[in-house]
Amino acid sequence: MSAALGSERPQVVSHVQQALSYTVFDCKWVPRSARLLCLGSAARGTGVVQLYELHGARLELLREIEKPKPIKCGTFGATSLQQRYLATGDFDGNLNIWNLEAPEIPVYSVKGHKEIINSIDGVGGLGIGEGAPEIVTGSRDGTVKVWDPRQHDTPVANMEPVQGESKRDCWTVAFGNAYNQEERVVCAGYDNGDIKLFDLKTMSLRWETNIKNGVCSVEFDRKDINMNKLVATSLEGKFHVFDMRTQHPTKGFASVSEKAQKSTIWQVRHLPQNRDVFMTTGGSGSLHLWKYEYPAQRSKKDSEGSEMGVAGSVSLLQNVTLSTQPISSLDWSPDKKGLCVCGAFDQTVRVLIVTKLNKI
Repeated sequence: MSAALGSERPQVVSHVQQALSYTVFDCKWVPRSARLLCLGSAARGTGVVQLYELHGARLELLREIEKPKPIKCGTFGATSLQQRYLATGDFDGNLNIWNLEAPEIPVYSVKGHKEIINSIDGVGGLGIGEGAPEIVTGSRDGTVKVWDPRQHDTPVANMEPVQGESKRDCWTVAFGNAYNQEERVVCAGYDNGDIKLFDLKTMSLRWETNIKNGVCSVEFDRKDINMNKLVATSLEGKFHVFDMRTQHPTKGFASVSEKAQKSTIWQVRHLPQNRDVFMTTGGSGSLHLWKYEYPAQRSKKDSEGSEMGVAGSVSLLQNVTLSTQPISSLDWSPDKKGLCVCGAFDQTVRVLIVTKLNKI
């Protein structure tokens, strides 16, 4: 019986491997194309952007661009499918937006932070999420800022520690709840385990919690719907899935946590075509594919009569070890189900195919 089930399980197949001559920090599929980008840092301390095209079982390098500062992170999320401009955050705190057809000079540039931009996310572009085309950046300087590229130099929102509060290194940011023109939230995770949810409509802190360990990655299962689920991954190999549909006045959101492995979980990425399936990338060079199962009832009343959420459960669909070094970034193709790219600290980018996702 289990063997029969085993044959139905998704398999993670390494389709193409490409050795790189630099440290890769982020990789991204270029929407509506067979192209992908690798972003990182060259040995001499400059930034690298490489554009590859997938041809069958090989990657062809189309363009390599050198920039003054190492590039930590990138997103296409704030631009249209026609433009497909790339927004990047670098080690010097600069937010730049590039037209990849003419990448010599950024189309938008701002000194966004005093220190490295660790994480970036975009919304309102690519047909994903309602509202303005905005970019959020999180930095070691302790601030989280939201930018509208149409408004130069100043952020539209700035979430920073209050007077007297120590600044924490912000490691990860994500947009969510962008289901109409008015609503939008930003979730941020910090080095001390804090998770904060900022409501951009009311410009207030909507919720916060602490998962007792540095928060490496946060992601909503989808940005363009009423908040549904949020996954947060940690330094100690655990991840937490929060049910974001029901917020209890004192207990906040219900959650389930899972110890995936002994090492850091660097990133979580939800499958664009099925928001209940997600991949986590590990410090031990492994990938884990998970599925979230909803409970029979997603909310119940407490003794006071307040609605509180009920957490579901997660099951492991597949895991595979690809590298001896951490896999620091992963991006699913928005167009081809099961196609993804990941970058690891062994200076290799890998294109993967995950099979049988339609059977889940």
